[in-house]
Amino acid sequence: MSLRLLPKIADVLSLPEKPVLLAIDMPIGLAEIAMRGGRNCERAARKLLPGKTSSVFSIPCRAALPATTYAQARTLNRRGNGIGLSQQAFHLLPKLRELDALITPKLQRRLVECHPELAFALMNEGQPVLSRKRTPVGQQERRRLLQRHGIDVPENLKVGKGVGIDDALDAIALTRTAERLYRGEAIRLPGVKQRDARSLLMEICH
Repeated sequence: MSLRLLPKIADVLSLPEKPVLLAIDMPIGLAEIAMRGGRNCERAARKLLPGKTSSVFSIPCRAALPATTYAQARTLNRRGNGIGLSQQAFHLLPKLRELDALITPKLQRRLVECHPELAFALMNEGQPVLSRKRTPVGQQERRRLLQRHGIDVPENLKVGKGVGIDDALDAIALTRTAERLYRGEAIRLPGVKQRDARSLLMEICH
C-alpha cells in the first residue's frame, strides 16, 4: 500500500499506475440553484447513515463557485431559494472550482463521486460507524473494518504533511468503492439518474 499527496485533482489522471476507476470524496454535478437538503443523492445518503447524517452536508450550488469570502458565498447561494451555506461547505469551494473546471460527462465515467462513511457502513454490515473518525477508537474501528475486507493498514502509516490519519483511512476505504465500481457492484444514489445543467451525473456511489 502506498499513499501520495497530490497538489491538484488533475494529477490523479496521470498516475503511473493508470487506474481505470478513481473514487473521489468530492461533489460532482452541481445544482444551478441551491436545493433544501442538498442534491437528491445527498438526501439519499443521509437515509443510510442514521446517527451520522452530519457527515453528508449540502454542497454549494454552481452559482456560488466564484465566491472568495464566506459572506459572498452565502449571498450567491441564497439567490433563487434563499438557502444559506455552511462554513464547511464554503471551505470546499477552491477544490470544487478545480474539479468542476476539470470534469466532463466522459471523464465522470472514470472519476466517480463517492463517500467514505457510506463505504465504511457497507463494510460494517450496513450500519454507520458512529465513533468519531479523528479519535483513536474511531480509527481502530475503521482499521478493523478495512482488515476484515482484505485491506491491511500498517500501524506506522505514513501520510503527507497536513493529512490526518482519518483522511488517509477515508481514502483507503474509497479504494474498495473503486473496486466495487470496477466489478459493477457499486450502489448508486439516489438510484435514478439525475444530471445537472452540464450533463454531469449527480450521484454518490458506494
